Amino acid sequence: MQIDLTDRVIIVTGGSGGIGKGIAMVAAQCGAKVAIVSRDVEEMQSVVDEIEAAGGAAMFAQADVTQSDQVAAAMDKIASHYGCIDGLVANAGTNGTWAPIDELTPEEWRKTIDVNLTGTYLCIHHCVPLMRKQGRGSIVIMSSINGTRTFSNEGASAYAASKAGQFALAQMLALELAQVKIRVNVICPGAIESEIHEKTEREHLERIETPIEYPEGDIPLTKGEFGEPKQVADLTAFLMSDLAAHITGTPVWIDGGQSLIV
Repeated sequence: MQIDLTDRVIIVTGGSGGIGKGIAMVAAQCGAKVAIVSRDVEEMQSVVDEIEAAGGAAMFAQADVTQSDQVAAAMDKIASHYGCIDGLVANAGTNGTWAPIDELTPEEWRKTIDVNLTGTYLCIHHCVPLMRKQGRGSIVIMSSINGTRTFSNEGASAYAASKAGQFALAQMLALELAQVKIRVNVICPGAIESEIHEKTEREHLERIETPIEYPEGDIPLTKGEFGEPKQVADLTAFLMSDLAAHITGTPVWIDGGQSLIV
């Protein structure tokens, strides 16, 4: 059965690249009116142009997800442009700095938590009142296998804590928002092809390396090959659609079995 998002207004934070861009493209292909929220105007415009060239509808609103006033303004701009908001994909995030806990600075800790967890809260906080007007909505939070199933990535304490927080937030809000017909689900990707891996700052991890040998090929389903953004995008589109109308508060790990062994 084809996923149908015709005329649904779906916001994708961090939608200018990587998994977020993949989600924006697939949502548009399924008929959604896409709104990208990110910081880089040129990158957002490039994605909008690509969607429109393929016959889809898209716009962007610039915002730093850690800044409440910017997020509020972005949500209002999108609602004014399209008339409503039906879905939110809270995807904006950072790997931040991975380092031994006694070397990880408060500033490095705070930056990761602010983007991944507080940013998710702010986007939902400003989006829910607009969804209430619709009498329904769907929220997908992009968490990770880290902090939910996997704890073996040395030095990723801030990242894992932020992702565990997103995981818990999704389940809390699934109950809180069920009465107003807003569904909230969480996706936990494993290793997916994305530029975020190159942006991770790693410091002195050899000092806390876990002395464990894993089976050859730590993604069993693909013999070590990373997943693709489109695979996460397809799952997101499904959770946004009426095909998932009775699904809320549900985590889905999309990792080819990676988190089962690491």
